[in-house]
Amino acid sequence: MRSARREAPGWAAALAIAVIVVAQVASTARSDLLFRDGDSLVVALAARSVLEGQPWDWAFSSVLFLPELTVFLLLRMLLPGVTIMGVLAVNAVVNVLALYGAVRLAAGRRLPGRRPVFWSVAALAAFGLLAITETSASRDALEPASLVLTTTYYSATVVGSVLTLGLVRRWIDARSSSPLLSVAAPAQARKPAGATATSRCEDGTTRRGTAILAAIGLVVAISTLTNPLFLAWAVAPIAVLLLFALRATVLGRAALLPLGVLVVGAGAGFAARIPFSAWITNTGAGYAQPELWMQSVGYYGELVLTRWTTPGGVAATILIGLLLAVAVRRSIRSSSGRREQNDGERLIAAYAWFAPLAVVLGAIALGTHAARYLEPIAFAPVLALAARPVNVRLSPGIRRAGAVTASALLVLGAAFSLPRIPAAVGAPDADATCVVDWVNASGRTGAGQFWTVRLPKLLLRDPAQLVQVDHTLRGYAWLVNRADFAVGEVTFLVEDAQTVPWQLTDAPQPDATIGCGRYRILDYASHPLPLGPQRS
Repeated sequence: MRSARREAPGWAAALAIAVIVVAQVASTARSDLLFRDGDSLVVALAARSVLEGQPWDWAFSSVLFLPELTVFLLLRMLLPGVTIMGVLAVNAVVNVLALYGAVRLAAGRRLPGRRPVFWSVAALAAFGLLAITETSASRDALEPASLVLTTTYYSATVVGSVLTLGLVRRWIDARSSSPLLSVAAPAQARKPAGATATSRCEDGTTRRGTAILAAIGLVVAISTLTNPLFLAWAVAPIAVLLLFALRATVLGRAALLPLGVLVVGAGAGFAARIPFSAWITNTGAGYAQPELWMQSVGYYGELVLTRWTTPGGVAATILIGLLLAVAVRRSIRSSSGRREQNDGERLIAAYAWFAPLAVVLGAIALGTHAARYLEPIAFAPVLALAARPVNVRLSPGIRRAGAVTASALLVLGAAFSLPRIPAAVGAPDADATCVVDWVNASGRTGAGQFWTVRLPKLLLRDPAQLVQVDHTLRGYAWLVNRADFAVGEVTFLVEDAQTVPWQLTDAPQPDATIGCGRYRILDYASHPLPLGPQRS
């Protein structure tokens, strides 16, 4: 109970930060990515299939979205009176809170001279500052922090990466308190047989270390199962750091234990993907094109230059640079000069700069062209603040005044921000409403292309009334329920500026064209159009 009271202020502060960040991002053009983007709606559409008992034949990408879907389903059931857009907003708040929980784990236990709650909140606040500088509506912009607010762009993988790192740090801390957890504990470190109380303590520490290793394996397996990108963001960087730790005088060969658990957990996660293979339409292997590494350099370089053209981008770059500098310093030496940096602290600090570097270089080496793959450049550097959460050397009076001021600012910020979330969620979209009303009233089934049809499809009474197709009217089996294609033919098409010009063989002229703002509905009621074979 005492521990819960000590942790409660941190969670309250994290909730206030989450509300402020979500409100700010949702009030900018970035809200399109939260509520209307074609990719961003996959979890909400899949949740409707589950809750409404639709036939389940979903085609996902290499990502299965299992944790994201579980969280969204729980929120949908707990908030029955909230619109689906409102649930997406609540889910964004939950994602930020989950990130705080993972950062708090990575900050280590509360010990004398340590303030892990304060520094975990500081790390989340730094992440929030990065997110609120991101205002572009483009999914391709180099604005990775705000992607954590979505249900699609790997929020579970971000949390899983920090969670895995935190668990490894907790194992190292537990090992440091008991030589029995060492692979090769020195004989002189072992306790005499008669030291019963000490033995019981060490046995408890050993059990705790074993439980932590089991938790690491479980998190790694689930994260790998749902998204193989987790290997690049967490398993590979942590494994490299542990391999380096094998040469350290303190951790030594004990690093083999968590390293082995990482490998076994990743293997188990890959094996667990086999039963889900029918849902996986792209293994991800095609994304690797090493021969395009020069184009990748140009692509990411252009994204960086574009980001630097905005004040928010410059501020974010400066903040990330400062955090990386802190991470490097804390990973190689003691910050106080009085005490050696322990292995757990050094691991967190090293990951904070090494993971972004490794991911960026890896993305370029593989010839990728997707800003979302670089999310570690946003969430990893902030961990530098939680790596060694030492007490701030201030007088008690100044410390209390600072705490009161920060608390007041967070409360006021959250109070001001809270009404902005429903305002952003409920912002009218007359064009989408026009399409939805027409389709609902028609009682018929039509089609549209991926970037065009996803939002109206989600908002319909029956999402199956809009079938996702390509420009040749073939069923487009990508992030959609393939059961929709059983209809065989459609009687209208929905298009907008993102629609690729239709290529329909021997297609008649539409009976009517209905304008709905940015959308147009081409009505073929008298001449149904047959669907072609599926493609992904």
